[in-house]
Amino acid sequence: MKKLLIGVVLAAALAGAAYLYLKKENGAPSYRTAKVERGDIVDTITTTGSINAVTTVSVGSQISGTIQKLFVDYNSRVRKDQVIAQIDPQLLQASVIQTQGSLENAKGSLERAKVSVADTERTYRRNRELLPNGFVAQSDVDAAQTAYDQAVAGQKSAEAGVMQAMGALKVAQTNLAYTTIRSPVDGIVISRNVDVGQTVAASFQTPTLFSIAQDLTKMQIDTNVDESDIGRAAKGQTVVFTVDAWPEKTFTGVVSQVRNAPIITQNVVTYDVVILVDNRELLLKPGMTANVTIQVKKFENILKLPNAAMRYRPVDKSKEPGGGTDGRKKELLGQRVYVIGKDGKPQGVPIKTGVSDGASTELTSGNLKEGDLVVTGEAPKGSARSGGSPPGMGLGGFW
Repeated sequence: MKKLLIGVVLAAALAGAAYLYLKKENGAPSYRTAKVERGDIVDTITTTGSINAVTTVSVGSQISGTIQKLFVDYNSRVRKDQVIAQIDPQLLQASVIQTQGSLENAKGSLERAKVSVADTERTYRRNRELLPNGFVAQSDVDAAQTAYDQAVAGQKSAEAGVMQAMGALKVAQTNLAYTTIRSPVDGIVISRNVDVGQTVAASFQTPTLFSIAQDLTKMQIDTNVDESDIGRAAKGQTVVFTVDAWPEKTFTGVVSQVRNAPIITQNVVTYDVVILVDNRELLLKPGMTANVTIQVKKFENILKLPNAAMRYRPVDKSKEPGGGTDGRKKELLGQRVYVIGKDGKPQGVPIKTGVSDGASTELTSGNLKEGDLVVTGEAPKGSARSGGSPPGMGLGGFW
């Protein structure tokens, strides 16, 4: 009988405690809090950019023709002056032979002109010597001089013809040499734009046959930094970034250049900040998109509070939805956060803040100290927390 009485008393006590707990939970919201902490905050600029090789050379063709052979493909390593493609040389070989014939013809004309000069010079000299003795008339001397002068002019013309033919031969030989495409640098082929049998036309502009990255172990990121942040970017700043291909890995780099040329897209002004990256592992490839964080300045050992506390505003019970307002108190006294007062309700604390890293913000002034709890949120009515879940388990254990 005594044991039964003790059991009834314990059951009544538990029932009373549960009633009071549920009444408290249903009558007042529970609050989520976080501590004011001391730590470090890094002022950063976040942006995206494209990864490229530091030096990429476009290899083109200066002549038109049909691709006869290809000696390299994508990802091929090449050395400077290595043959990488061959254009059909038959037409240009024929052009070389033709210009060689023209040169020989011009040389023959020059020889004939020299013979003519020698002959007319002898005739002119002989007539000039015979004129004083009256053996020839003055008209004969004049005619001989005219013939000599014409022969000299003809020789000069023939010499010019030889030079012209030599120039034409040089052009033909150079064009023939252009049929052999060579790599201008050491590097890796990252693109090939032609196939065997394809005709390339160099009439208006030089067609690009290959793109060769000079050194893929050193890459650069070209980022678009907004004009509102560009004033904080400077050469030498440390950069961390990620790429979608390696989401679990964080890469580092350094700002090498802040370019002054604006990039205007739909009236949005950005600037190119160039970041150098060490790619010795060859994990990064040209064209990848990088999610970049530029570390502007690090603030050490400062008081900071979570940004969620700065966003929280308590609900005004007298102005619930339906009463013509959004149910939130208006900010009239500047920045503030809330702490739990002695009556269990949030009380505002005016503060001033400094730099933020997106998750936490520096606390520069305010009646708060390290370890104080600030409100970051509350449980809505009908939630698992207000519905009687054990303390510490509401909304995933964040209470």
